[in-house]
Amino acid sequence: MIRPDKQIITHRVITMLGRSEVDFLDKLGKDALFTTGHKLSYNDILRGLIDFAMEIKISGEKIDSAEGLKKLLLDQMHRALSNH
Repeated sequence: MIRPDKQIITHRVITMLGRSEVDFLDKLGKDALFTTGHKLSYNDILRGLIDFAMEIKISGEKIDSAEGLKKLLLDQMHRALSNH
């Protein structure tokens, strides 16, 4: 949220991830470091994924699980790609 005085307000989000999910985030960040010289933080990665979901207009309607969200993301992504 951007306030009139242009100060950006952020909120802390805490999540519980399994080892394979944390390993994935670590690998993604380190791959970025070795290929670009800039390591992506967990925050950078999660923000990018959320921004992507917002850009392809993901809605929470009728989603009752992480698996349902994954299916919707894939469906929306396929639709977005087929329109280009």
